[in-house]
Amino acid sequence: MVEGKTDALILGFFGLFGTIAITALPTWKVSAFIGANLIVMEELWEGLWMTCYRQIDIKMQCKVYDSLLILPAELQASRGLMCVSIALVLIALIVTACGFQRSNCCGDNMKGKNITLAFGGCLYLLSFLTTLIPVSWVAHSIISQFYNPTLLDSQKRELGQAIFIGWGTSGVLLATGIILLFRFSKRRSKEEEELEDHYNDAYLMEEKSVVKEDSVYRAKAGSSFHKVQEYV
Repeated sequence: MVEGKTDALILGFFGLFGTIAITALPTWKVSAFIGANLIVMEELWEGLWMTCYRQIDIKMQCKVYDSLLILPAELQASRGLMCVSIALVLIALIVTACGFQRSNCCGDNMKGKNITLAFGGCLYLLSFLTTLIPVSWVAHSIISQFYNPTLLDSQKRELGQAIFIGWGTSGVLLATGIILLFRFSKRRSKEEEELEDHYNDAYLMEEKSVVKEDSVYRAKAGSSFHKVQEYV
């Protein structure tokens, strides 16, 4: 059981690093080199916070967006959702550590630790949604615009590395939440069995005490030979 929770902590750290990475990376949208005239001398990256531009034999130059309002709706929403994801994963890591049996949190109250563990698993599942939604939304927007015949080839974009890292991170967060909830259910079923055994033992002890109270004590009668000896 300790090993399973340790695996959950390791996966949680991977999820935290993944959410931070995809939030910071500018490679959400990258230039699409399509059409009859291939131009590979310049490359454009678009992220949540900045856009980067690079020409051949020139170092890449990045510029932070001047205003949030100039971004498309999917990037604006992705900013907020990814920041929420980072906060959720960080809180989930702390809560999961408190749910360990050897932790000082909640003292010896195993019920409180189990509830803490389940709460951490729910936070991971929630962070899975807040990570998957923006990544999939931006990917859908890129694919829709790519097949839009009204747009020029220079205006079309392809899926960047951040999109694929985001999908992988979402899977890690989902697996972490499922592992923690599975551990919680296993702990709870074990506690219910122990509680049931305790009640059964108490019931048997009570039955035995009732039988002893109902029984009548009968003194051992002396033999007739003994009475004759006393008379003589």
